Amino acid sequence: MGVLQIDQEKCKKDGICAGECPLSIIHLGTENGYPEIVAGAEEACLICGHCVAVCPHGALSHENVPVTDCPEIQKELVVDTEQAVQFLRSRRSIRFFKDQPVEKETIQKLIDVARYAPTGSNSQSVEWTVFTDKDEIKKLAGHTVDMMKDVQEKLPEKAARLPYIPLIIAAWDIGFDAVLRDAPALVIASTPEKSINGMVDLSLALSYLELVAQTSDLGTCWAGLLQDALLSWEPLKKAVGLPENHVHHYPMMLGYPKVKYFRLPERKAPKITWK
Repeated sequence: MGVLQIDQEKCKKDGICAGECPLSIIHLGTENGYPEIVAGAEEACLICGHCVAVCPHGALSHENVPVTDCPEIQKELVVDTEQAVQFLRSRRSIRFFKDQPVEKETIQKLIDVARYAPTGSNSQSVEWTVFTDKDEIKKLAGHTVDMMKDVQEKLPEKAARLPYIPLIIAAWDIGFDAVLRDAPALVIASTPEKSINGMVDLSLALSYLELVAQTSDLGTCWAGLLQDALLSWEPLKKAVGLPENHVHHYPMMLGYPKVKYFRLPERKAPKITWK
């Protein structure tokens, strides 16, 4: 049996799957006219599932993307443009969270959706490191503040170019966490060094996660201060413990917002250069 399995009773031999294959490695067999992968090209397959998804007859299955694992698109769940625009514009960066834990099962569901974000060459190499212990998250924020204090002491010229540093340190010293905002959960997406599109892949995955989080009444915020420290501060790197050889990474705060929003703030008009 080959990589593709064809239900010959359903297949119309219309070539839609062959025409849609990103690498053009599917063709209609010369002997029987059913789709098959070009001889010797199996290793080149991206395992993207386009061939399975595009068949209107449900006739094609892939050994790594079984048609039984690919539910049909339900027309009644398709959002219209107006709904999509409001949903996307409703996303806010949340910096004040309720003192309420986020269930691991809920985070698991968010990540299950985020794994469908596109990745370069369908590498699917994004991995996740999740903190749900508030004390541990506080320690990570503390490591970040320690790095800022070190910069302030040893590199005053650099600190002078970063006016937020003394403010964050001062806030920390009086008990306010301006780094991770007392978030009840922290999600870090990462990819290996060998991932050519690693930062793009994990950024898309985090974007998927933060958008679907809204449907569970959760809020998110990209943790840029922690990210900056994670690039160079060894105590923080050790405390986070990313998978070995994962050099691409970005953290995101996650929790239940303290407030709700009722309007959609305006943004600058886009700058477009038409060619």
